[in-house]
Amino acid sequence: MNDQRIAIVTDSGTDVPADFASEHEIFVVPLQINYSDGTTYRSGIDISEEEVVRRFAQEIPTTSLPTPEAIKAHFELAKASGYQRAVFVSISSALSGTNQTAHIVAEQMEDFPIIVIDTKSIGMGAGLTVMAATRMVEAGVPFDELEARLDDLVTKSNVYFTTKTLTYLRKGGRINEATYRLGSVLNIKPVITCDAGGYYVTAKKARGWDRALDAEVNLIRARAAVLDDVIIGIACSASMDYFEALEEKLRASITGIREIIRGGFSPTLLVHTGPDVVGITIQPALDL
Repeated sequence: MNDQRIAIVTDSGTDVPADFASEHEIFVVPLQINYSDGTTYRSGIDISEEEVVRRFAQEIPTTSLPTPEAIKAHFELAKASGYQRAVFVSISSALSGTNQTAHIVAEQMEDFPIIVIDTKSIGMGAGLTVMAATRMVEAGVPFDELEARLDDLVTKSNVYFTTKTLTYLRKGGRINEATYRLGSVLNIKPVITCDAGGYYVTAKKARGWDRALDAEVNLIRARAAVLDDVIIGIACSASMDYFEALEEKLRASITGIREIIRGGFSPTLLVHTGPDVVGITIQPALDL
């Protein structure tokens, strides 16, 4: 427990590395995965990335946000564990109703003040903000300063990802039919990002997988050029081990990298991207 007794709570879509979450006692509320037979699983608890991918051949499931009861239970658990306040950090409110639900639940918590932060991002792009919130709290940043500082950090953070197949993005309504058909015929891979409002948009288009990965690196390099020291996250699904290759390219072309964090993708995110996905995210490094 940190000295300020401020709990960090997040949803599983932020893809905070498990070892970091465990070491810093981060409370993770699982998103849900739903199948047509009526079964519902808590992402990362009742069902793994490998199981979701294995079942893609039979069905691409749907996802849903945590129930208000589940979010409240995690706040209550934090309170019972000795924390006196909390920061809830969610994936983009434009992509999930989790942030809005957390706001509603937070208002119901008596004698337990809660700040709710919208990362306007997804996956490790959101996870870096969870880690930043944790480090701010542990460094002693006062509770009433956290919201403004984290919101400012969100505006300076970026995430980019690409996937080998567009089928899952099309099914989830993240790309239109024309983009899907053009990409499939011409082997064009869109590099997806989250805009200022937290919505998916195409940052770049590349012909072929290798060029798409290079486009991600170039986009990160361009962002790093206008920042000082940075933290970079590399996320690869289980089938895509590009960590070494991407880190080598990033370190060769970017100065001021303070840390590179490696991670994966939650089962819920893979439902919308497919099993073969690679992302890179960047955020200003904190001086605490």
